[in-house]
Amino acid sequence: MSDGTANGAHERTGLLSFTEDDHSRKIIDFTDWDDENPRNWPKSRKFINVGIIALMAVLCPLASSMFTPGIAQIAADLNTSSDVVVGATTGFVVFLGIGPLVLAPLSETFGRRKLYLVCFSIFAVLQIPTALSPNVEALIALRAVSGFFGSVGIANGGGTISDMFHPSQRAGIFGWYLLGPLLGPTIGPLLGGLIVQHLSWRWVFWFLTIICTINTVMGFIFLKESYAPTILESRKRKYEETEGGKFRIANQDDRPFSTKLWSSMQRPLRILFTQPIVSTMAIWQAILFGTTYSLYTNFEAIYGGLYGFSTTQVGLVYLGPGLGFFICVWFIVPKIDTVYNHLSEKNHDQGKPEYRLPLANIGAVLIPLSLFWFAWTVQYKVHWTVTVLSTVFFGFGQITILNTVQNYYIDSFAKYAASAIAAGAVFRSIVGGIIPLFAPAVFDKLGYGWGVSVFALLSLTLSPAPILFYKYGERIRERFAIEL
Repeated sequence: MSDGTANGAHERTGLLSFTEDDHSRKIIDFTDWDDENPRNWPKSRKFINVGIIALMAVLCPLASSMFTPGIAQIAADLNTSSDVVVGATTGFVVFLGIGPLVLAPLSETFGRRKLYLVCFSIFAVLQIPTALSPNVEALIALRAVSGFFGSVGIANGGGTISDMFHPSQRAGIFGWYLLGPLLGPTIGPLLGGLIVQHLSWRWVFWFLTIICTINTVMGFIFLKESYAPTILESRKRKYEETEGGKFRIANQDDRPFSTKLWSSMQRPLRILFTQPIVSTMAIWQAILFGTTYSLYTNFEAIYGGLYGFSTTQVGLVYLGPGLGFFICVWFIVPKIDTVYNHLSEKNHDQGKPEYRLPLANIGAVLIPLSLFWFAWTVQYKVHWTVTVLSTVFFGFGQITILNTVQNYYIDSFAKYAASAIAAGAVFRSIVGGIIPLFAPAVFDKLGYGWGVSVFALLSLTLSPAPILFYKYGERIRERFAIEL
């Protein structure tokens, strides 16, 4: 292959673009029409990748709540109390948040595919000893470790979608993917209730073993690497073997591997603690997840105790927020791209991350409204249909906030989107896992009316965030800019 011109003008082929740098090394980059560039892949290949990682993002949160209808059965079988068994949910959800701190930056060092396959294989295998747990200590420990490895789909899904789709196309696809982290905890108790009622709680984990193994096998067969630096690194090795000479990747980081790895491991926490917008949005999402898991872990007490529902009927209640998720993803989430593109056109075709935020105001209104609605209709034992209807609006509001915020992270941090999402996820998951431990005591002391209203008031305090960051976000980002 011929060298570049003497003045360093670009030479392009169907496979690579290069110039010569100051050290006479050819620089490898994607061309605009490059078939190996994930953004130029056929739609079928992109959607296969999205489908596999979306299923991972469903299965891990599914596992977080699927055993909750069997809490009483587990407590009796393992000679412990129901409150102790709830610790298995807490451990899982906390490590679901810690996992992305490690797995997201690792994917930006080793590539997405390796992390998905290694971690989800471990997650699938861990369901076997969980099903065989001889005591509650083993159950809690295994759940915590599996939460760490299972978080890979949540940690890297946003980054993978960013790898494959242009900003103008991203929100609609991302909306369907993001159903996983919310839909999993919603349908988990329904499936778990059926299994617990007709088989036993241990079969919940045998079921997870089967479906997680199937998804992992599909990943080994169909999942393709999408992280551009990893693809270009592979191409670089290929050209050095076949063409001879020295090559380098465009914008290559030449620091020692240990330095790059340490820098990548610090990246999510640096983003979380140095970026006020990320910190604020992470707190908001943490309140939402803490509220969600507090309600989900108490649906059995509310609908089984106050309304006399059977285990299967309680499982069906979780379809309320699930319906809200689907309605929002179908009708509202695609409009995130529409609003973004419209505002970009008005700004001379220059997009800004803040253009993702206007629709978050829908959730900012619906979340506290639906929680007050749920709180006081349950408190006064209004007909169950009225209480469940409030959860539809709660689910609707969650999706608008989660989608707009995650797209905001991706647009703001681009190449390091996975680390930015991990920064928000860690606080969200840790708080979301810990708060349910205290929720029963709060509800016992204050009643469901004021108990759930506490969560509504917390969400209300952060409701102005989308408006404020839409107006001042760019200035805040510029003031607190960091080198990643």
